[in-house]
Amino acid sequence: MAGHSKWAKVKHFKGAIDAKRARIFAKLSRELAIAAKLGGGDADLNPRLRMVLLKCRAASVPADNIERAIKKGVGGTEGVNFEDLTYEVYGPHGVAMLVELTTDNRNRTAAEIRSLLTKHGGSIASAGAVTRLFQRKGQIIVTRDAAGEDQLMELALEAGAEDFKADADGYEIITEPGQFEAVHRQIEAKGIKAAGAEVTYLPALTVSLATSADAEAVNRLIDALEEHDDVKEVHTNAEFPEG
Repeated sequence: MAGHSKWAKVKHFKGAIDAKRARIFAKLSRELAIAAKLGGGDADLNPRLRMVLLKCRAASVPADNIERAIKKGVGGTEGVNFEDLTYEVYGPHGVAMLVELTTDNRNRTAAEIRSLLTKHGGSIASAGAVTRLFQRKGQIIVTRDAAGEDQLMELALEAGAEDFKADADGYEIITEPGQFEAVHRQIEAKGIKAAGAEVTYLPALTVSLATSADAEAVNRLIDALEEHDDVKEVHTNAEFPEG
């Protein structure tokens, strides 16, 4: 099992089977509606909505779905108040996770997440124990067939990127959160389309998983969390074995 690396997420979106694709679309539509409800339907004036639209593009969400979700959010739901939460979690084999959620019922969500953790070998960490293992960064992923390495590296660094990494699959551009949009816009202005672009949590300290069985145990928890309706993102510091 390859695990939830930056490339695994891109391939997960592109290669999802129909049932899983429908679940991804439904979750992103919910995020769109919440973002539009909280900040309005104009992406130029709503940074949260812009971030969700980037995810929608990476997942190839149909334009009609996006338009309906934004209209639903702008229309609002009387009496429903959404709250953003981040759970600090320890998974199997000492892996740390940050779980980002948006809920309209904190108590219900807390009970359901704790039940998932108990079932899959996870637990809630003490406040700050996991957060300190991650850094908030902008991350832009570009495939090798979308740009040449030298051209992209020069463009990214001139635009204000903090770091540029290349591997067999493509390129990873890291920015400070405040520089993310400027760097992303400069890259796309040159006709280079990113496979993924978001402000996210990247691990400052990783945990290597020795075997495929270890990786499967961690991925079962990640999958269970990601399938929960209220969960937006699961960030992990696991390093998965190759293959």
